[in-house]
Amino acid sequence: MGQLVYEDDQVAAFNDLNPAAPVHVLIIPKKHIEKLADIEDGEDACLAGHILTVANKIARERGIAEEGYRVVVNNGSGAGQSVWHLHFHLLGGRKLGWPPG
Repeated sequence: MGQLVYEDDQVAAFNDLNPAAPVHVLIIPKKHIEKLADIEDGEDACLAGHILTVANKIARERGIAEEGYRVVVNNGSGAGQSVWHLHFHLLGGRKLGWPPG
């Protein structure tokens, strides 16, 4: 894993080892959840909200909150998921095209 940039009791965030943008941070819940589709109401839903709050915090700290950033989650192999532990990609620091892939 890359350099740790944030950690609390629920998540850890690391710089991506193969960044796809000038800012590319992986935000990973400490609770094992295989994929986004496995999130359930209650505790998991609160965790997902917390992850997005952490993404906003890191975006502000990295200076990309105002210019814009993207949060990406690949859900399942058809969407490109290759690591079977839920993780969110925070991308920014350059113009991001659409469609993404």
